[in-house]
Amino acid sequence: MKNRQTGVALVEFALVLPLLLLLSLTATELGRAVYRYNTTAKAVRDAVRYLSVQTPGTHVAEARKLIVYGNTAGTGPLLDSALTEANVAAPTWQTAGSDPLINTVTVRVTGYTFRPLVAGMFGARFAAITFNDISATMRSPL
Repeated sequence: MKNRQTGVALVEFALVLPLLLLLSLTATELGRAVYRYNTTAKAVRDAVRYLSVQTPGTHVAEARKLIVYGNTAGTGPLLDSALTEANVAAPTWQTAGSDPLINTVTVRVTGYTFRPLVAGMFGARFAAITFNDISATMRSPL
């Protein structure tokens, strides 16, 4: 009876391995997608914070570079290769109220698409994820 059990664990492992790899890769790609989204959302918050202390209608190019490169000079590597300055819509400034008058600025990233590292594995396809608009609004003291 003992000779008939030789190699059974190896066969079971070979049957389960594709499922384990698929689950691991799916979890990894989901984690990367959440990380990229959070990085972009933080960059948008930084840009709206930067614009909130500027004169309305100015420094828009610097804010776009802050979102794409992480700095206002537009130097260094991109924060995300799928994100370009074309994805950053023109910021909007609004005023509301009369006493006190409240000024706000809104920055929005549109059309941001996350692309997974692996297109497919064991017949499962990993599609690109297009996020909803990422935006932030902040009150401006000016």
